[in-house]
Formats: sequence, C-alpha cells, structure tokens
Amino acid sequence: MSRPCIALIADPTSPEGCREYLADAVELLTGAPPVRIDSRHFATGGTGRATRHGDRLRLRVPEERIDAEPDVVLLYEIPPHRRRGLAGFQELLEARGVVTLAAGPEEWRTATEKNLTVERFRRDGVAQMETAVLSRPAPREAADAFDRLGGDTWARPVVGTGGNDTFHVTTPAQLADAAAYYAERGTDWLLSRDAGNVTADGRRHQFRVFVLGDRVVHAREHLQPETDTPCNTCRGATAVHIAPPDLDPRLGELAVAATASVGLPFAGVDLAVENGGVVFEVNVQPAFVDGERELHAVAVPYVQAHLDALAWSCGGPPRGLTASA
Repeated sequence: MSRPCIALIADPTSPEGCREYLADAVELLTGAPPVRIDSRHFATGGTGRATRHGDRLRLRVPEERIDAEPDVVLLYEIPPHRRRGLAGFQELLEARGVVTLAAGPEEWRTATEKNLTVERFRRDGVAQMETAVLSRPAPREAADAFDRLGGDTWARPVVGTGGNDTFHVTTPAQLADAAAYYAERGTDWLLSRDAGNVTADGRRHQFRVFVLGDRVVHAREHLQPETDTPCNTCRGATAVHIAPPDLDPRLGELAVAATASVGLPFAGVDLAVENGGVVFEVNVQPAFVDGERELHAVAVPYVQAHLDALAWSCGGPPRGLTASA
C-alpha cells in the first residue's frame, strides 16, 4: 500500500494545541505530514465542499487551495460549543466509509452534553456521584437539590470545557450565586454531590484515563492544591503520569465502561477512586500535555489505530511503525 493521505481537521481557535501532537504523530508513522484543514470550513454554513469522486470523498476549500481525497480523517480539537455544527459532516464521513475514529454526532452529543451523559450512565449502571440537572430552577428547587446532595456539591454547566464555569458550592449564598451565573448565560447546569476526592495531605485529586477501544493506553493523576478549584491542568493541577499496568484496575475497567456507555471509540475519562470509583465525565477529544510523553503514549496510538483500520478496510494486516512510503 502506498503512503495514505491523512486529513487533520481541527479548529485553529482552540488553545489546547492537540493538532500539533497529531500532526507530529502522523509524520512519525507515515513519513509525511497530514493535510491540515480548518474544521470551520465543513461546519454548518462553511465554505468547504465535500463531494464524491468515484469511490472516494473529495474535500475542497477553494480559498485555501485545498483539494484532497483522504484515506483517513482525524477530526479532533473541536470546542464543545462548535461540535453540533459538524454533525452533517460526521454523517457524510460515515456515509462515504471514510476511515475515522471521530464517531457519530449522537455519540459526540451524549458525551458533550453532560445531562445526557448522566442519563446514559444511569441507564448502563456506570458509577457516578448523585447529580441533579437544573434548568433555570426556582430558588426552592435549587435549595432542595442542594440539601438532598448533602450541602457539599459542585456546579457545572451542561456544556463546558477545561473546568471553566465550575464551582464548589457549600453554602446557600454560593448556590444562589451559581444559579444566577448560569441564568445570566442561559445555560442548564448540574449539581453533583462532592466525591470527597482529597488526598491525605489535603490536595484535591482525580484521574484522567485515556481509552482506545477496549484498552487503557495512558493515564494521569491530577493533583490540585486549591481544593475549591477543579482538577484540570489548565486550572493549575499537576499531572502525574501513570503507565497502564500501574493504574488501579478498578479505574481502568470503569473508564472503559464509561467510554463504551457513551459510544465513543476513544476518550479521556475523568474519575475518582473514592466511593468505590466514580466517573465525572467522558471527554470526546481529551487534551494532551507534556510534549514527547503524550505524543508517544496517546497521539501515536490514536493515529496508529486509524492506520490499522485503513489496512483492514483494504484487506491487509495492521500497519506498524514502518508504514511503507
């Protein structure tokens, strides 16, 4: 097989920089860079053109002189608020049989909109902290939920990223502030019982587990010295990397179950070991950190999975690190 054409379609306005890791992984595995395309061209109202060309999908962005017929599409680093706009493009990729682990729009939506995630976990028996979904609640409704959840809770928007707009709520005044904050922004929100995920030395902590198919490829423990702040690295948490064999097996099994529950082939699952193990959320396109470490631990296996799927679709064996040129 000749060198495959790989399109890396991402949103350049994202500050995370995952697209750089993926571009490096593509070049490491194939010897050539991907065709890089701004995802906004193929969102609703975009100027990109996706058409059938024989048995191939042709992607064109005339104003950028892009004209490609990709064998593989890496659709990644799409901010949560822009994912719905790509539903039609995802359906087109599936209809044309393009190799991608992007999954479908319903799977993205189930993981992105946390009220749907909560319902899916309840259906499938995936362990999570007790949660109330609130939509512009009256003060009494919010207070009742707060009391029912023990008065030590976390509030977060239904759609968010990076731990932004997330608050530790332990008093009625903080509850009123959170309710007003979400009401001003017109967003529904969740109120969840605190998991008590604090270490013996007083740091908030949780785990991020990267799942590819039915296996864990990498994990981190996030340690946050500010116990009222979410455990995201972009909010000041320190990441301690964990090789899959060293991860508590309960957490690995729970992360795989959570990923399967929302229907994703790849995800970054946030969870705590306390309470027997509970899942906080499933990230559709988890951020990579620490350069070379997660390039090789996460980005390379993710791209390799696409190459393997392409090889199988062509009737051949999986392609390794010596993919032919």
